[in-house]
Amino acid sequence: MRSPRRRVLLVPVLLCLSGLLATRPTTAEGETGDGSDSRISAQVARLYEDAAVATQRYEAGRREAEKQQGKARRVEELLTRERREITVLREDLGRIARAQYRGGGGLPVVAQLVLAGSTDKLMRGQHVFSQANLAVDNAIDKNRRAEARLAADEAKAVAAWQAVERRALELARLKKDIDDKLEQARWQLQGRADASVAAGSCRGAVRLDRPPTHFVGDWVTPVETYALSAAFGSGGTRWANRHTGQDFAVPIGTPVRAVGAGRVVRVSCGGAFGIEVVVRHSDGYYTQYAHLAAVTVDQGDRVTTGQWIGQSGTSGNSTGPHLHFEVRVTPDAGSALDPVPWLAARGAPVG
Repeated sequence: MRSPRRRVLLVPVLLCLSGLLATRPTTAEGETGDGSDSRISAQVARLYEDAAVATQRYEAGRREAEKQQGKARRVEELLTRERREITVLREDLGRIARAQYRGGGGLPVVAQLVLAGSTDKLMRGQHVFSQANLAVDNAIDKNRRAEARLAADEAKAVAAWQAVERRALELARLKKDIDDKLEQARWQLQGRADASVAAGSCRGAVRLDRPPTHFVGDWVTPVETYALSAAFGSGGTRWANRHTGQDFAVPIGTPVRAVGAGRVVRVSCGGAFGIEVVVRHSDGYYTQYAHLAAVTVDQGDRVTTGQWIGQSGTSGNSTGPHLHFEVRVTPDAGSALDPVPWLAARGAPVG
């Protein structure tokens, strides 16, 4: 027979467990933070890194291509000069040949002997004739060398331009391949996010391996590269009154980072904000990150400046991929203030 005391102790234990479970983000039925969700999130993050590397390679290749183009242009300029030189050499050769013919250089030696009248005159004529022949030979040799050099340089010019074209094609293929893979993975990730929002429950956090980073200050912008869209206080049909945050237009899957150190006080799905994360900072302010496609933290987690806490998306009441960022004096909506001067005052200017 079981002891009544054991049953009495079991009740508080169960209550504690149920309380702990209640504080964690709920998981959609049949889904976990592991498996395909984590793989897709990790794939997107990895492809972003690959895209960054590809962009660096593309830029390096573009600079190299510009150098090659400059080299090819210099070779073309050299070819132009060489062609002009060959034209001059051919004209000189023609003049020498005509002068030699007019001076009797084409007559046989016997005819020259008969016509010379004296041996001295004949020897002087032969000397002139030899000098003329030497000039002709030198001119022909110089012309041949110039033409050979021109042919070699023309081949170099063709090879230089072909190298430029090959490099451009290689870089374009590389970039397009990564962009295509990234676009496909982005929308797979967003599909999972839409399913979570429709179910009103968040999948577990995905843990992403991020490259090592170092931040100079204690505060950063919520995304690294972006274009600003809807500003704080702006009007529009999408909001009941005024826009309560600053929107950062970024592609789906862009890593979203905590603007400063703090603790995650909310991870939720559903509603106008879609998938969102709220962080409380040590100075008492709260920051919200909304319309996410995935989260990489759990409620209660401590986060550091710049730590990845999610991936941007277009979940909830959103007309396109972007991050909705708010600064609040409480964790709830309705207490927002303009985040742009707030970040600027902390050394993280937006713009």
